[in-house]
Amino acid sequence: MGNSTTCNNHLGIPPAKGPNAVGCSDFMMDHTVKGTFFRLYYPCVAYEDAEKPDWIPSKEYFYGLADFMNINRGLSELIFNYLFGSFKIPAAMNAPYKQNGKCPVVVFSHGLGAFRTLYSAICAELASQGFIVAAVEHRDESASLPPKPNPGAPENLLEEWMYYRSLKPGESEFPLRNKQVLQRADECIKALDILIQINSGKKMENVLGTEFDWMTLNSMDLCRIAVMGHSFGGATVIEALCNEVNFKCGIALDAWMLPLDEEIYTRVKQPIFFINSEKFQWAGNIMAMRKLVPPDSSSTQRKMVTIKGTVHQSFPDFTFLTGNWIGKIMKLKGEINPQVAIDLCNKASLAFLQRHLGMDKDFNQWDHLIEGKDDNLIPGTNVTELP
Repeated sequence: MGNSTTCNNHLGIPPAKGPNAVGCSDFMMDHTVKGTFFRLYYPCVAYEDAEKPDWIPSKEYFYGLADFMNINRGLSELIFNYLFGSFKIPAAMNAPYKQNGKCPVVVFSHGLGAFRTLYSAICAELASQGFIVAAVEHRDESASLPPKPNPGAPENLLEEWMYYRSLKPGESEFPLRNKQVLQRADECIKALDILIQINSGKKMENVLGTEFDWMTLNSMDLCRIAVMGHSFGGATVIEALCNEVNFKCGIALDAWMLPLDEEIYTRVKQPIFFINSEKFQWAGNIMAMRKLVPPDSSSTQRKMVTIKGTVHQSFPDFTFLTGNWIGKIMKLKGEINPQVAIDLCNKASLAFLQRHLGMDKDFNQWDHLIEGKDDNLIPGTNVTELP
């Protein structure tokens, strides 16, 4: 897909910076919306000329993005394919897993209208630092386009697609989003359950039939598991923490809190880290976060920081794939250099994960970022909070 001769040659998703090469593969359980579907990122055996997968898995995802943005599918396919069709994910598709001690696990939840490949800069960085990351593609009609195999199709070809569901005229948003966040959390827990079973040596059917040998994933550190997500995925983090004690902590990137029931705030016990953008948040949303991170709290368990010069789309990969003027028009870029912003996000996340998963790494060199101590960070929020 895409036009590799465009002026976008200088753009691209930045490679991971950790000591491990990164591999990826896809897993889909069964043929129903009750299953789970995720892309796995993991430390891999490095080799030259490794196949790197397309950032956009197929043209149908362009249609899903068009539906989410409420624009014409035909026109959007041309535009999106021109802008984004040639980009690759910085990971080796189906590369052999690198056996090198136990790997902590992170389950990642995408935002509204997104899908499993759109946060590869974050997921690949975590994998390069020794994590196994399952980036879930949600089947609650909040993703741009999760597929489900048609069991009657030859060789299980992917023929059925679950497109993004917009609000109907006059429909209240909370009931739909609350129902979706419950399903999203359940899908994250199912993805974790699949990994736990694979780690135990149980052979799990992957209906996609990938070349990756899933039986080699037998060295996951199941005492060190976290959940992470962006926007709607940030709300999913809170819901998943509430429902699954195996998640020892959570990281919510620019979380959208509307989908959550009021009663959930007193039920969440694990450490939580909110990393917000400067331009997206508003007083009501911050007020919901403050139920988990009080403004006068000195607790090391609950933290909030804001990255200066960022927008809501500074966390997905889009921010790396457009030039300045297109990025600003489409609100995919903020004032800060996207690489600086994602580095701050990744380093602060790694420091938080080490602190609350009890890891023996050197990520504590970035502990100051958890406190918002950097020229590009604000401790807490830039939003004027309601009294």
